[in-house]
Amino acid sequence: MKRIKQTIGVMGIYVRDQEEALQFYVGKLGFEVHSDVTNGGYRWLTVHHPDQPDFQLGLFRPQPPTVDQGTAATVDEVVAKGAMPPLVLTVDDCRAAHERFSAAGVEFTQEPVARFGSVDASFRDPSGNGWKLIEARS
Repeated sequence: MKRIKQTIGVMGIYVRDQEEALQFYVGKLGFEVHSDVTNGGYRWLTVHHPDQPDFQLGLFRPQPPTVDQGTAATVDEVVAKGAMPPLVLTVDDCRAAHERFSAAGVEFTQEPVARFGSVDASFRDPSGNGWKLIEARS
């Protein structure tokens, strides 16, 4: 049987406000807009990191048709509490990235800490999604 090539092209997260998320990911973290398309009341909004243009991060609203209104409200609450698994942004210098992001207005929940043979820090986006900023091991 012939092997079929597969890649993950989009990974989505739920955000409370797509404009607010767009300003955060583009304006503060340095991502770029990949797709911004509206179909009826549904907005398909994705961003990508300039160093990784083939992988998109979807900034999606929990809403019909993907979930019903009750579920959408529950998802908003769960995300706001920081209950979703963290995303990981790998950098070559965690302390320098922390400085740059802090200067851009990113609020950290954990300052850079050396442990496990690396350095990491934590922050959350305006919707509550958690991020780990991890220095790549050499």
